[in-house]
Amino acid sequence: MKDILAEIVAKKKEIVNDARREMPLTEIKARLNEGKGQFGHFRMSHSFRQRDWNLIAECKLQSPAKGRLNKTHSVVEMAHIYEANGAAMLSVHTDPHFLGSNESFREVRQAVELPLLRKDFVIDEYQLYEARLLGADAVLLIARILSPAQLKEYLYTTWSLGMDALVEVHDEEDMEAALSTPAEYIGINNRNLVTFETDIQNTLELLPYVTGERSLISESGVFTQEDAEILQQAGCKGILVGEGLVRANDIARQTRLMAKVGEKAEASA
Repeated sequence: MKDILAEIVAKKKEIVNDARREMPLTEIKARLNEGKGQFGHFRMSHSFRQRDWNLIAECKLQSPAKGRLNKTHSVVEMAHIYEANGAAMLSVHTDPHFLGSNESFREVRQAVELPLLRKDFVIDEYQLYEARLLGADAVLLIARILSPAQLKEYLYTTWSLGMDALVEVHDEEDMEAALSTPAEYIGINNRNLVTFETDIQNTLELLPYVTGERSLISESGVFTQEDAEILQQAGCKGILVGEGLVRANDIARQTRLMAKVGEKAEASA
């Protein structure tokens, strides 16, 4: 069976090497140190601590498994819709397999005030500094593609740049690696990284393994308000939703429904 994750990681090594040649890490660090305000202010955690429920809405145009998901909106247009309809944070892809790019991330950064998660496959510390230079407030650290030592090292590097990290897990082994770090935010991905199929049951099965004061985010496979409610009632702090929003007939309404899970007021009113 085709291993999509392995293909993405192999290509990512080439992308990072090309980026290093174009702008060495020393130059990125120099730019970050040039003036005040270049480092982040942990905007994700500040925002999430003020809410009982958080929707991370994803600006996503394409999936490696399903192809083009949305042909009617740009990532910036999606970002405006999400921001206007209750999302707590935005996730913006910069990987070409999802039609993402650094330029599209910059455009979203200029267009909205919400905290931004740079959605990518981090395999090198270079990408962490690059993310902050782009204006990211948080990064995704995928336990499956990092050694336990790298995961912990990259988490501390992320924090040193004033950014939050969402540590992504897919199974018990990943969860063990995540829990061996002081990560505050753990994202349980419901997507099988080999087949790219999704099932929110993965979150429900992994939740009991969580120890300590962690905030859990369920990622992928959330398509309905009912899905979101199940996850909220199970103990999740929020959800990261891409396809469930970008393929909706009414993206604005679907965003409101997902963002207001747990509230007494009807989002559809």
